[in-house]
Amino acid sequence: MTAAGVAAMAATPAKMLPQVTAPEFPKPGTPAEAMRLLLDGNERYLQQKYAECSLNLATLRHDSEVEQHPYAAVLCCADSRMPAELVFDGSLGHLFVVRVAGNIATPDTIASLEYAVAVLNVKTILVVGHTNCGAVTAAKHGATEPGAIAALFQYIYPATLGTTDVAGAIVKNAQVQAEIVRGSSTVIAERVKGGQLSVEQALYNVGTGKVTMLERLKL
Repeated sequence: MTAAGVAAMAATPAKMLPQVTAPEFPKPGTPAEAMRLLLDGNERYLQQKYAECSLNLATLRHDSEVEQHPYAAVLCCADSRMPAELVFDGSLGHLFVVRVAGNIATPDTIASLEYAVAVLNVKTILVVGHTNCGAVTAAKHGATEPGAIAALFQYIYPATLGTTDVAGAIVKNAQVQAEIVRGSSTVIAERVKGGQLSVEQALYNVGTGKVTMLERLKL
């Protein structure tokens, strides 16, 4: 390009990108409303009619740079087929996601969930297992794994008891981990008792994309 051409470009006002304002951030007032937002998001995911995920990410990044106000926390597996933000059609700042193989409630993951409750004031915690979970499968079969992988099994093993197959163990594991979350934290327990928080459990089908709510484990 010639010097004249460069000068002409410099003299031409740059076109401004259109300013996009993100719609009002979801602010559920109750645990039930927060759960409804999650399930509505999964329905949009199933129908490939994204709302939150298609928002202007630059605007959301700007709006959430200083503070975050997620409405729900999700404890799910680290499996690459379980992207919680996509599954629940959530965008930047909407969901506080804790991911670990086997969606297990350990001191570390519970501490993260406590932060979401005590500081970020989420209205619900959803523990999500998923079909064909490798961590639960290995624990159910008593597999010997290299390195530190086997350290996960101690948290999953209780869910394998009394189950006849891997599918049953996966469901029970989500229920067991939810019970641990409810019972191992006074921070969480007090919010649940006061009706300000719910702890739920669900199963994600990696083949269909459907999230199905599970009953609470009967102890």
